[in-house]
Amino acid sequence: MSAPSGIPVPSAPPSYEETTGINVSYPHPYPVPEPGQKPDGKGMNPPPYVGQPAPVNNPVTVQTVYVQQPVVFYDRPVQMCCPSCNQMIVTRLSYDSGALTWLSCGGLCLLGCIAGCCLIPFCIDALKDVDHTCPNCSALLGSYKRL
Repeated sequence: MSAPSGIPVPSAPPSYEETTGINVSYPHPYPVPEPGQKPDGKGMNPPPYVGQPAPVNNPVTVQTVYVQQPVVFYDRPVQMCCPSCNQMIVTRLSYDSGALTWLSCGGLCLLGCIAGCCLIPFCIDALKDVDHTCPNCSALLGSYKRL
């Protein structure tokens, strides 16, 4: 293949070492056989030992282990597998007065709501702690504390 001016086109670009001017005469870190020379076997995989029995293929037992991710409980029902009865369930919620309920009550008292209005936080589920129970076996699965 030649260019229109008659100058032959090189078949491959120069190597990185030729381009950057790195000394390419460094010795190789391992012996490289010359063309037509057989390798002497140094640094190669050793031949199998004579008299060594062939490896026996034993049956392999595979055990599948399912790891359940930790469940994070909030103020909404959670679909999960109950660890007590091993059933897929949606948790049942129950609300209990917690620290946020009592602090809200105390804050309303300090604001002057003493005539019973300070008890309003005890009627609001959004201010209470949440317990998650199993609807099948009634086991307590987890809690969500608001504060």
